[in-house]
Amino acid sequence: MTSVLVYTAFLLYAVARLWRAPARDEADYVVAGRRLTLPAFVATMVATWYGGILGVGEYTWRYGVSNWLVFGVPYYLWALVFAAGLAGRARTSGALTLPDLLHRRYGRPVALLGALLLLVTTVPAAYVLMLGVLARLAFGWPLWAGVVLGTLLSVGYVFRGGLRGVVLTDRVQVVLMFAGFLVLVPACVARYGGWTFLRAHLPAAHLSWDGGLGWQAVLVWYVIAAATLVDPAFHQRCYAARSPAVARRGLLWSVLLWVVFDFLTTTAGLYARAVLPDLADPVAAFPRLGGAVLGPLALGIFLTGLLATIMSTVDSNAFVAAVTWGRDIVQRWRDPQALLSGAAARGERPVPAAIPAALAVVGLLSVGLALAARSVVTLWHHLGSVSAPALLPVVVLAHTRRRLPPGWALASLLGGGGTALAWLALGHGGPWLGWEPAFPGLLAGLLPALAGLWRERREST
Repeated sequence: MTSVLVYTAFLLYAVARLWRAPARDEADYVVAGRRLTLPAFVATMVATWYGGILGVGEYTWRYGVSNWLVFGVPYYLWALVFAAGLAGRARTSGALTLPDLLHRRYGRPVALLGALLLLVTTVPAAYVLMLGVLARLAFGWPLWAGVVLGTLLSVGYVFRGGLRGVVLTDRVQVVLMFAGFLVLVPACVARYGGWTFLRAHLPAAHLSWDGGLGWQAVLVWYVIAAATLVDPAFHQRCYAARSPAVARRGLLWSVLLWVVFDFLTTTAGLYARAVLPDLADPVAAFPRLGGAVLGPLALGIFLTGLLATIMSTVDSNAFVAAVTWGRDIVQRWRDPQALLSGAAARGERPVPAAIPAALAVVGLLSVGLALAARSVVTLWHHLGSVSAPALLPVVVLAHTRRRLPPGWALASLLGGGGTALAWLALGHGGPWLGWEPAFPGLLAGLLPALAGLWRERREST
């Protein structure tokens, strides 16, 4: 398809351009020299945060309008909390990465364990899986071929350019992601009709607030979405903003655009269920709907929009994961003092060689997880249920003036993550004893944090 080929040519141009002009130093590579303007900040936030497009189609096809209460509202709320309480503090902290902040507040062990948990959240396995599915549907490729080739192309321009490469492509990808659904949704309305058609052709549960799943299945995503407060990409963009005001305003504009995009995608998902009720693989809901409704030219635009939506998140998450592995784990283990030096804080050191090398490790791990899991929503649920409860207490407290002793911070990480992981295993990937793993995990992470704060306050009085 012509539009896909043009988009691919643009990505190859980005690779060539950034290969000739690589990042100058660590700050240029990791946080784009802290020069992101408001338009650039909004473009990269909107494009990056919405890569799970086929997962949204899968969930909406299965459970209807509850998609908005699961993948929309909770993320708006936590993004607004981040904008109000953390964005400005993150920008003025002087950190290059979130583990830098944890190291300063709690010491190296907490920073290393936190980095391992962050690595779990940023490995883009779910998004790599979506690339493979989309390539299979659009071009007839085997799943593994689409997964591998999509991953290679997504990280190509990151290798030399770092965050600058991500932002350069996101400015185009954010336009394409909106264009795709602005083509699809009006075409569905014109062909089938509006709300009356949907109400007549959808199961009753698809129009209920919980999709027939019950309150826990919805509420658990409000805990998982709280991972927004500990999301390394959110922090990285705020570290990269030109000023604290740019970070705060940029998040507010991003939320507004996410609301618009969620309206488009949820509507498209409802049409997919109404038009294709016997779909064998719900992950393919959006591409199949496009094939049923759109002509060749419009279908090419739509598929390019899907591709851009996914790849904008693969490149960002792969980059953050590589920084986390190569800098925040490997280098922090070998030479922790180097990351606490004045040159490191200013970002004046050369780009650590371990970061580009780590892109290969992250790519292989993403491909392996994607081919093993085969479900986007399953990957989101399992990874988020373990990492969010562990990280939330220590990261939020790191942004405040309250002092949590390092030992208690470490206990919070281990308690939250370990409990959620054990609960997930005992429930074979689902609830155990009637409870989703994120809830006991969060409780197990909060208790040591609260105990540490209480003890510190008692000893200081």
